[in-house]
Order: sequence, then C-alpha cells, then structure tokens
Amino acid sequence: MIDALDHLVLRASFVTGAGRAYETLLGRKVEDGRVRVGNVGLAIEDDASTARLESMVFATASLDKAAHLLERRAVTVERNEAQLSLAAHGVSIKLCERQGAEPPSPLLKSDEAASISALDHVVVRTPNPERAVAFYAGRLGFDLRLDRSNPQWGARLLFFRCGDLVVEIAHDLNKGVSDAPDQLWGLSWRTPDIAKCNARLKAAGVEVSEPRDGRRPGSQVFTVQSHTANVPTIVIGGIGRW
Repeated sequence: MIDALDHLVLRASFVTGAGRAYETLLGRKVEDGRVRVGNVGLAIEDDASTARLESMVFATASLDKAAHLLERRAVTVERNEAQLSLAAHGVSIKLCERQGAEPPSPLLKSDEAASISALDHVVVRTPNPERAVAFYAGRLGFDLRLDRSNPQWGARLLFFRCGDLVVEIAHDLNKGVSDAPDQLWGLSWRTPDIAKCNARLKAAGVEVSEPRDGRRPGSQVFTVQSHTANVPTIVIGGIGRW
C-alpha cells in the first residue's frame, strides 16, 4: 500500500532563510522551498509560528486503493485534493499518489561524497510504544525491523522500514506509558563520507560536533546544532542502505 516516504514538510516563518540553511546543510540546491536527496524530498512552507517538522507524506501507487484498505483497517481518512490525510495519534501523516521517484536536487559543488545523499531515518517520539506498533505495523503495514529497550539510553526504540529508510519510534522509559499524542521530532541524514561532510559544514559556518561512533556497528555520526530550523538533526556515515 505504502511504497516510500515521498517528502517531509517543514513549517517556518522564514522560508527563504530556512531554504538557505538547508542548502548549506544538504549541499544541494533549494528551489521554491523544495529540495530532494536520493530517497526523500523536503518542502519548506510558510508559517508564522516556531519552525518545526509538520508532516510526513508517503507515496502510494493508488490513492483509491489505499483509502479503501485504510478504511477497512479502521484508520480515519480524509481526502483533500490529491492527498489522503490520516488520523495518526498526533502526527500529521499524508499519502500522495506517485508512480516514480524524482531525481535528487543538483549539488551546490561537485563533491558528492561531502554532501547529504539520503535520509537514513525520521524520528517520532511516542508515549505509547504498543499503540505505535499497532498503528505503523498493523494499520500502515510497515516492516518492524527492531524493537529494543536499553536502560543506558533510557529509551525503547522501534525501527519500521519504509522503502530504503526507517521510521524510528522512540519512547522515553522514564516517563511511563500514556495516551498523550505522538510528536514528529527529528531527522538523521546519510552521507557517503562523514569526515568530508563534517569538514564541509564546518567550513560553511555550520555548528557540528566531532564525528563519533554510532549505535550501528561500523557507523559514525555527528550532531548538527545550527542550520536545521529547530529540527533535531544528526548525520550518519559508514553504512550502506537499509
């Protein structure tokens, strides 16, 4: 039913500024508030409030078939122009009809290795992990690849594969379980060469941490502290596709 994450929507009161920030971060040209890496797009839309991730828009081959199946699975669906909007426990999720992926946006410079090549995962925070499993696996049909609790992290992490990226659901073990809404929270971008990407961003005036070992064996990550329009962001390298 759902083939891939087509694009993310970022709301910001400073669309031009947010566009420039993401040009710098991704190393790719932003045009009319839109940019695309290898597996996902980002649309920056105007909003007078604080900048934030607004929604995930997934791709399906047929909106009619998707709407029919979702209704059979007891998911509340609203059709609006060329999209379906789903009731998703506080997270804005939409479906669009797409037959093929668009190419990535042009590089600002020629060094592909130092750019952002893809999205590795998008993070949703939940106060109710079992509800998340029921919705993302049972209702949307995503492939649950990992369910791990780690007291050292203070979190239970659920990894749902969608295309060649992951929707990561994170639950704070210290806060217990409740029926409060979920929150679309952060992004992890992928780069071919983490050292080159880190150096490129530093040279461009982006505040980044030094690369460190990631949780996945063989991976390295660094944190991005600016040029994200308030979206918690890391960059990951040293791994291939999911």
